[in-house]
Amino acid sequence: MPLVTLEKIRADLGERLEIDRDTRCVEVHADTLEDALSDAAVQLDCKVINLEYEVVERGFSGILGLSKKPWTILAYPGADVVAVRRTKAKAQDVESGGAAEEEVVNIDRDGVYYVHRFGTDIALKVVLPEGEGRPVALSDVMADVRRSDTQSVDEKKIKEVVESGTGDGYVVVGSYAHNAANDAIFVIEVAQDEMQATATINAPMIGGSDVTAQQIVKALKTQGVSAGISDEKISALVDSPVYDKPAVVAEAVAPQNGRDAYIEFYFETDRSKLRAKESESGQVNYKELNQVQNVVQGQPLAIKHPPEKGKSGKTVFGRYLEASDGRDINFPLGRNVEVGEDGATIVATCNGQVLYVNNKIYVEPVMEVDGVNIKTGNIDFLGKVVCKGSVEDGFNIKASGNIEIMGSVGACHLQSDGDIIVTQGVMGRDEGTITCEGSLWAKFIQNATVKVGENIVVSDLLMNCDVSAQHKIVLNGKKAQITGGRLLACELIAAKNIGARDGGTETILGVGIDPKAKLRLDALQAEQTANVKVLEELDPNITTLENLQKARRVLPKDKDDALQALYKQRDEILLKNDELNAEIAQIQERLRELKAVGKVVASGTVYSGVKVYVRDEKEEVRTEVKSVSFYYEDGFVRRGKYEAPDMSDIRQPEGYA
Repeated sequence: MPLVTLEKIRADLGERLEIDRDTRCVEVHADTLEDALSDAAVQLDCKVINLEYEVVERGFSGILGLSKKPWTILAYPGADVVAVRRTKAKAQDVESGGAAEEEVVNIDRDGVYYVHRFGTDIALKVVLPEGEGRPVALSDVMADVRRSDTQSVDEKKIKEVVESGTGDGYVVVGSYAHNAANDAIFVIEVAQDEMQATATINAPMIGGSDVTAQQIVKALKTQGVSAGISDEKISALVDSPVYDKPAVVAEAVAPQNGRDAYIEFYFETDRSKLRAKESESGQVNYKELNQVQNVVQGQPLAIKHPPEKGKSGKTVFGRYLEASDGRDINFPLGRNVEVGEDGATIVATCNGQVLYVNNKIYVEPVMEVDGVNIKTGNIDFLGKVVCKGSVEDGFNIKASGNIEIMGSVGACHLQSDGDIIVTQGVMGRDEGTITCEGSLWAKFIQNATVKVGENIVVSDLLMNCDVSAQHKIVLNGKKAQITGGRLLACELIAAKNIGARDGGTETILGVGIDPKAKLRLDALQAEQTANVKVLEELDPNITTLENLQKARRVLPKDKDDALQALYKQRDEILLKNDELNAEIAQIQERLRELKAVGKVVASGTVYSGVKVYVRDEKEEVRTEVKSVSFYYEDGFVRRGKYEAPDMSDIRQPEGYA
């Protein structure tokens, strides 16, 4: 068995002493022991089972209501309860970083004094000043002490008390000629609802005694007041008595009904409060109306706070006042939401927009609008967007799911992580852009920039567009015309007619290359060219400063700083060019190894002026040709008979024929 050291005993005793200091004790009087314990539990804010108590005086129920005697107990929380409360208090202090202890509030308060006659004694109470407050003047105290009925005064004691204060109590500083007939008298009255008791004091006359706190407490208990007696209010009344007016000296413990359960929302439930974006200057952007509140799967949407239990009260006569518990409510669960693992948080089960409709929370993965215009503003949605009308010029749609548009599209920006379906056509007016990770279907596309991750399927016309597709570009309608623009596809470009009869519009087609890689390569090479140009401009400036340094040996500070800045800029550009060269070489190698050969096929006519690139080899059509296929063979672009393209791997859009 381990030896118990003296240090361990001291530590245990010290901890026990701290718990004892924090232990609050109350004296309770009640008709039965059970009532006394219940009353103590209310006052100490803990359960009866956690109380420890001592019986001061045993009660007696009496005989036929006679000789009835209440129970008197001293009750206090158990050591475990006190320890838990101390631990929580320390934890809160740690969390707050001790800010409460560090915060110093400077209060300037003048000193005050009270002179009263109790029995045959003259009593003095002095409260010292705080901060820059003025102290009590000895002359003022002496003037109040010396009265016509004063018999003796201890001036030394008064001076000492004025300097050191008396705390909360009174100190006897003299005597007076007491006349009991002139004593102050008071009356205790209890409100009809037993919620408070008041004391009404009549002022004493010369030679009469003031009312003491003990007298008020005794009178309260004599009238049966056993709960809510306020020592603080009684002390204040004794210090500064209010004559001929009732003053509250005891108050009932009012019952506290438990708060009902409620839902705390993490999103705006009132859509009318959603506002358009404002610039720093306060200008409102009516295209950004912020009508959609996007959420992702697993995102907390709201939390349910449980109902609280009510706390019972007690009248000043000790009668219990019942309190009702808070009412519970159901979780407002709609579609695509669930209660999380903690049993209180409501979370989304999918991506979409969160709505609060008919007192329920929903997450809708599909957003339906009649059209995209000034009424809706731009749409940015984590899900599928269905537009039953058209998308007007200048308005944009961004979606993590598919975008389906039943009408037409103007000079807009469409961006989707899935597919895009445009039932009518796209009139981009050289400003519109369409980007999607899946495939694009449309009736026609004019004057727009299009980038797709899979296939582009157009029924009628592609005119003056900059288009790239990772797999195929197919025009399969009765017109099926490609006129003007630049089209890149990895595997296939197919149409009925390609180019323009008059040859006035340049049409460039490229297959057998990775469009994304090709576009990236073009961007890298353009950046590389710009860097070389900057280097060509830097070198003469560096040479000039270096020659000046050789001539003078030491450059002036401003010129030396300029030279060092030029060195740094040159080194950064050279380092960047090394990175560009490595990425360019990597892309070029990938393009050379590309397995897809690629074809361009036309069932109708390919007009003169059309340029066809297959794996970077060029073929320019100088005279129109009909029913033809362009393909790569032995390092050249060859022409062959038209072969109908294999469309089996081009899927149909979901829900469309």
